[in-house]
Amino acid sequence: MLKPSLELKGASFTLSVLHINSSDLHAVMAELDSKLAQAPQFFLGAPLVVNLSAIQDNHFNLGLLKELLLSRQLVIVGITGATSVLSHQAKELGLAIVKAGKHTTQAPPPPRQTKILRQNIRSGQQVYAKNGDLIIFGAVGNGAEVIADGSIHIYGALRGKAMAGASGDPTAVIIAHALEAELVSIAGRYWLAENLQQHSSDKSGCIRLEGESLMVESLPL
Repeated sequence: MLKPSLELKGASFTLSVLHINSSDLHAVMAELDSKLAQAPQFFLGAPLVVNLSAIQDNHFNLGLLKELLLSRQLVIVGITGATSVLSHQAKELGLAIVKAGKHTTQAPPPPRQTKILRQNIRSGQQVYAKNGDLIIFGAVGNGAEVIADGSIHIYGALRGKAMAGASGDPTAVIIAHALEAELVSIAGRYWLAENLQQHSSDKSGCIRLEGESLMVESLPL
């Protein structure tokens, strides 16, 4: 039997949500450029859902926003939280209207494997623990990247980028004895260095998801 020329299947993907809180696109882009400069490769070609729940101005130029993001190699795949007027504008631009989905019961993930490294991860190096946790007895330097589908434990200083739950696991955590990271991410939700400094004054900590937002907890002494 010939295989059909196309198949339509359900799938789940982790997408970043860009919250636009101002109608001043000049100010929005200036702030975005500042964030992109800190971690350009992390966002390169990234598909985004734009949350417009804070925008009540029906004259907001969604087409210009799309062009400005494309010029920065970011791709809008849809919008959420928009007024009916902006939703109509989005449809004319070929953008999807994304509604927050209901939580469904999922099968438990397979047992994780653990990757253990007893070394420092230096600038330019990238370490990935596929389908498992990553434990590093050492430091992660500026410009280095550590990625895991599970959790990340760093028994040293985290100064580079750490991305846990890379395959979409929201239960993953990042634990480090010194939180000085350029970027931390869990299941696609991320903080840059400035966000981390705003939410934690402690040297060590555990970063995890609380609902849809990241939070950091102090480690017991």
